[in-house]
Order: sequence, then structure tokens, then C-alpha cells
Amino acid sequence: MATGIVPNVDAVKGLKEALKEDKRVCTIYQYDEAPKVWEAAQQTSSGNALFTFPAGPLKCAGAPQKIMYLCEEHWRNRGVRNDIDVQYFTTLPAIFGVKKYAERLMAVCDGRDIGVNLQTTLTEVDSGASKAKFTDATGSEIEKPFDFLHVGLPHKAAPAVTASEVSDDSGFVDVHEGTLQHKRFPNVFGIGDCTTLPTSKTAAAVTAQSKVVKTSIREFIEGKPLSSVYNGYTSCPLVTGKDKLILAEFRYGAEPHETFFWDQGEESKLQYFMKKEVMPKLYWSLLLKGKWEGPGILRKLLNPLGKN
Repeated sequence: MATGIVPNVDAVKGLKEALKEDKRVCTIYQYDEAPKVWEAAQQTSSGNALFTFPAGPLKCAGAPQKIMYLCEEHWRNRGVRNDIDVQYFTTLPAIFGVKKYAERLMAVCDGRDIGVNLQTTLTEVDSGASKAKFTDATGSEIEKPFDFLHVGLPHKAAPAVTASEVSDDSGFVDVHEGTLQHKRFPNVFGIGDCTTLPTSKTAAAVTAQSKVVKTSIREFIEGKPLSSVYNGYTSCPLVTGKDKLILAEFRYGAEPHETFFWDQGEESKLQYFMKKEVMPKLYWSLLLKGKWEGPGILRKLLNPLGKN
């Protein structure tokens, strides 16, 4: 099973209409909507710029922050940043799920005067009134006027998966965390965003999972015990500017699991170069052809002591 997940625009009241009708409301999470983000950023010169992170699963949990940092930098370079109040709203209790990177990202936000609102979930977009409505951890409703609104879209499992017997109550393919074998149907295996695996849904996670799935399926067919175990590895290259990046890598338990010997939690031009020039080649030339199984071998060579 490798069906991925799909956007759930209807999870936020008024969002579908706002995306269609309001040029100030945008998201990078849909192919036809992504170009609108840059257009909206260019047209914004003052007021309130809101960026949101949704409740529930989503593709690439770092993306709602990445676009915020790029927009903030753009406004700063245009000389209009002092006239724009940039605010980030996340349903999570921290800006990022791994403490090390959360601390670094909070420092980035503090240094760039970006407000961070934790445990605050977008529930409605009232485009006509130019207001975004949120619910906080206490259940209280909050209204925020906006002049620019980027929405990290909620996602859900594909309807065919949710309606099938392979899903659990959450609607996702119910697999073992280590072998990726289904918990009830031993001849079913899952990989990627469609699964219940408690790790971030990223392409990097798929690279590590692919090796385990290939080994598990082969051993299952041969009648052997399943020997390969997925450790929850995933990665989020957090772009914080046009030439800066924090390279978050972690595994189950929200433990950093970095490939290189330096501190990847520091903003770095080298890490940005790898994201821009190296990772696309890995994706198109190796991953899609089944030839890239993650940086495990590199990690043994470049960070054998497991620093950082």
C-alpha cells in the first residue's frame, strides 16, 4: 500500500471558497494553488500576514514554516517588513516536534520578530470580513484580521483506504512500526504517507522505509522471519531563507539522527546547497527508480559516533 494522503480543504470552514475567490488566501499544498502564493506575497506591503499549521497529519510538516521564512525574507528585502506583522499559528504544543530543532527555530523567529502562537488551530476563513478564526487549547475562539493568509492544508487518507479493511480507526493503513507489515493481514505491507507510522510524512521517510519493505516482502514470500526494522527515520530540510537551511533529521521518539558530523541544527549555506542542488538529483535519478534507500551508509562514514 502506497497511496499517499490527500488534501482536506473542507476541514476548515470557508477555506475552499477563499482559495478560489480571494487572492490574499493561498497555499503551497496544491499544484494549481502554489503559484498564487508568490503573487500574494508580492502584492502584500502592509498589514497582518498569517501562516498556519493544521491539526492532524499532513505532507512535510516543515513546509508551512519554510514558506513563512521565505515570504518574511522577501518582505524584508523589499523594505516593507516593518509594516507587516508576521504570525505563525500551529496546533502543536511546540513549533517543531523535535526539541533540538524547535529551540533553534524559536530563536530564528525571535530574531526575525515572527510571532509564534502554539496550540492554536485554524477553524474558519471569513474572507469577506478578512478574518481568520482559530480555537486555542482551552477551546476559546480567537479572531485575527488578515491581509495575507497562507494555510497549511489539513490532510486525510485516500477515501479508498479509509473505506477498506486495511485501515484502522484513523483511516490509515495499520502497519507494524518496525517491519511495515500489516497488523491483521500479513500479506499486506505499507509505505509512506498512507500508513499509521508515528513519524513525519516525508519523502526522506520513504527512502528508509523502502529498504525495509523490500526486505520484508521478500522474506515473507520466502517464508522467513522478517528481519529488517524501520527506526522511524525522517528528515525535514527547513529552509529559513534563500541561502540558509536547518537540516532536521530524526527517528522514533523525536530523537535527532543526523547524517553529518557538524551540528545540522545551525542555519547553513552548505545545507541549503545540498537541498537545492543535491537532493533533487537523489529524488529524480535514484529514489524514483528504487535506488536510494536513505543516507544510512553515509551516516556510518561521516558521523560514525552519532554526534548531534
